[in-house]
Amino acid sequence: MIQYVYTLACDNRPGIVAAVSTCIFEHGGNVRESQQFDDIESGRFFARIVLDHPKNRLDVDRLRAALGVIAERFGMTWSLRDIAKLHRVMLLVSRSDHCLTDILYRWRIKELPMEISAVVSNHPREIYQHIDFDGIPFHHLPVTRETKAEQEAAIWRLVQETGTDFVILARYMQVLSDDLAAKLAGRCINIHHSFLPGFKGARPYHQAHQRGVKLIGATAHFVTAALDEGPIIEQDVERISHANSPEDLVRQGRDIERRVLARALRWHLAGRVLINGTRTVVFRD
Repeated sequence: MIQYVYTLACDNRPGIVAAVSTCIFEHGGNVRESQQFDDIESGRFFARIVLDHPKNRLDVDRLRAALGVIAERFGMTWSLRDIAKLHRVMLLVSRSDHCLTDILYRWRIKELPMEISAVVSNHPREIYQHIDFDGIPFHHLPVTRETKAEQEAAIWRLVQETGTDFVILARYMQVLSDDLAAKLAGRCINIHHSFLPGFKGARPYHQAHQRGVKLIGATAHFVTAALDEGPIIEQDVERISHANSPEDLVRQGRDIERRVLARALRWHLAGRVLINGTRTVVFRD
């Protein structure tokens, strides 16, 4: 049975749910799942609806046109996507490959339903000889301070040429320029360590060990021009103690980063993540 995911966001006002549900019913659709959130602080309304069409009664083109009329009436941003139509995802990676290999594994076992358009790295293919890319195109795009603009232009060309829907920074250790971040707004997810207090720069886990932190964690967020300050999608933490070495922190940190990024990516693929200003609404499964 073909299913569609319908998402919407708009200023809250009476009649939104009634208009949408009536429209789906009148065009032969059947609501299988519905989640909604009314943000009292911002006055915004968000919803995610999964619908199908028993007995093949759904006229998708007419439904899409009718939903467009409702969107105009309520000032909505919205989308209607066939679940079977997979997103095309580009993975950017540097030397640390733990997030990359985890995503590839989850993709192979169909935990992450997507098409991988390319793997892009600022390091050569040779350092990933232990990874089976299974025919996925690999692009080595080295970068220096002097060549950053050209390298990012090449990344953007690849995004366009491959029909990439969104980009995952799977421990890609390069800061995107304001220009590329703007082009990928709402379409790029990053993963980074998160400590209290924060430690920036080289060897963050070693810095954390020197300060005696008791919690380590990771944050998956949308990329914006503000470094590591985009809308947060998912976070997780683990407790540590005085007995943990810096190497212990690095090992545990890798595990947290893998699972946090995987959850964020899975939710995004399923249309469960909606941006709400500097925050997100995540309709968790």
